[in-house]
Amino acid sequence: MQKKLFYILFLISSVISYGQVNLFMESDKAEYNGKDVVNLTIVLELNGIDLEPQTRFQLPDLSKFNIIGSGSVTNTLIDPATNTLVTQKVSRIALEPKKKGKIKIGSVLVTVNNKIYKTEPFDVNIKEIIDRKSLAGNMASEMYMNMEIEDRDVYQDQATFAVLKVYSKNMDNFRKVKDVRLPQQDNLNVHPISFSKSEIDPSGAGNMASQVVAVFMVFPNEAGYVEVPAVSASVTSYANKNKIVSNKVKLNVKKLPEGSPDCFKNAVGNFNVNVYNPSKDKIEVEKPIHVIVKVSGEGNLPDMHLPKIISSPDYEVFTPKITSKVVPGSTGMKGEILANYVIVPKKSGAIAIQTEQFAFFDPASKEYVDLGKKTLALNAFSHDQILESRTTVEKVNEYTNTLLETVNTPVLKTTTLKVKEKSKFHWNILLTNIAILVGLFLIYLVFKTWQKKRSLVRETASPKPLGSVAETEKEIRETLKTDINDYFSYLENLKDNEDYPKFFGTLEEMDQDVRKQYFQSSSDDFRTFLESYKGSSVAEEYRNLSQRIQMEKYSPLKSREGIEELLKAVVNLYSQISK
Repeated sequence: MQKKLFYILFLISSVISYGQVNLFMESDKAEYNGKDVVNLTIVLELNGIDLEPQTRFQLPDLSKFNIIGSGSVTNTLIDPATNTLVTQKVSRIALEPKKKGKIKIGSVLVTVNNKIYKTEPFDVNIKEIIDRKSLAGNMASEMYMNMEIEDRDVYQDQATFAVLKVYSKNMDNFRKVKDVRLPQQDNLNVHPISFSKSEIDPSGAGNMASQVVAVFMVFPNEAGYVEVPAVSASVTSYANKNKIVSNKVKLNVKKLPEGSPDCFKNAVGNFNVNVYNPSKDKIEVEKPIHVIVKVSGEGNLPDMHLPKIISSPDYEVFTPKITSKVVPGSTGMKGEILANYVIVPKKSGAIAIQTEQFAFFDPASKEYVDLGKKTLALNAFSHDQILESRTTVEKVNEYTNTLLETVNTPVLKTTTLKVKEKSKFHWNILLTNIAILVGLFLIYLVFKTWQKKRSLVRETASPKPLGSVAETEKEIRETLKTDINDYFSYLENLKDNEDYPKFFGTLEEMDQDVRKQYFQSSSDDFRTFLESYKGSSVAEEYRNLSQRIQMEKYSPLKSREGIEELLKAVVNLYSQISK
């Protein structure tokens, strides 16, 4: 009889102790359509002051879903019937199903006072999955992209401007538009102007707001009706990645007028051609020189054919290096294109370097402009003539340079001692150096006077003993020490005013100041420092509090009691750290 009574008492006590922890998980409904979001709610109730969760919620396998959002909130209250402290932690998870059918959701695990608790698994039924194409259709009904070209009647190779706008009923969709891809086609050249998004215009077409997402320049290179292909862009959300496509625009490209010069190729705009030698040195036969052909102006500058240097038996021409410096203009691309040629003269005397004839069509005047050939007159000298024309000083410099370049001494560097030709004496440099020396001398006199006065003061004053390294470090910490109580008062005011964004921002600022006080830059380094100097318990409490702050910061539901409990934990921990 006593054994049975003992067994009954043990069973009742186990049931009572089990009832102190209540863990369950449920969904908002049992059946879902493909467009519905599965909302899971996990609730942990702790009845008693001595119960403390040791782990977070350990979620089951959710690989058959896309996790699109989560949040948690902790509430603390006192049951008036039993006068017991009740702590309730609620977490919400939003899921998007990947396939249809019956899907099993497993158990959630949590450890409380060295005991593992788990929820019961259950099934949810997904009726159907919405196809991506239908999602794209819904996206198209909410927003669309339009390409606008105002001037659709242009000449061949003449620029016209295209503006790309996105229209949407929901302004939040504008930030999702990314990766704008401009059209590419053989019968037109496209040059981007800007991909910067403009301000949102709420007064769009059909009660839709609009935003400019791209501006570019189109150069059709053939006559007739030319269709500008559609521009595409991606619309990325947390669950889907769709694509929107703009309209196509047809251009009426007019053929260039008849009577073009024989040298005309495809230059349309307003241009100028210049040819020059950037060096001022004497030109020697069989020695290479640089000759630059510069085409400047505004029009189809990046796509037109440049005038070349005509070959001649007087010199040898090598393939040029092309350098372009162009920016968008009002009627086309403006700037300059440089063709840097390497020319090797083959004879001494006068040499005329000529370019090909160059002509362009000016759409403003609707006329062809023939610039003709551009000629650069040079005078080449033989090697003997170069030597004879040199002065005595230049010859000495030449001999010195030859000696320094050919004789390799262990001390001297030939390149550093090479004498420059035609060097002049710079009086400005001499005067500048004299002024610097005078200034340094005056600074030296002032310093000596100050040093004498300082030595007299040191003799009268008693010497102050130097402290140890630890004492010095303590003094530095005292100067850098943060008044933590000011932060506590400010956080209390923010908590009372329910200004939670500024509350968490002030928490981060206080944590940085405290870490700076101990010369620690990151949270991991500071936790290691606390473990060494404050003990492992303080370091572990700092880690748990940091995680708790992050969970409360990004929680969609914030309670006044939860924030107050968090502030008490912050005051307790940081008061210990700042002692």
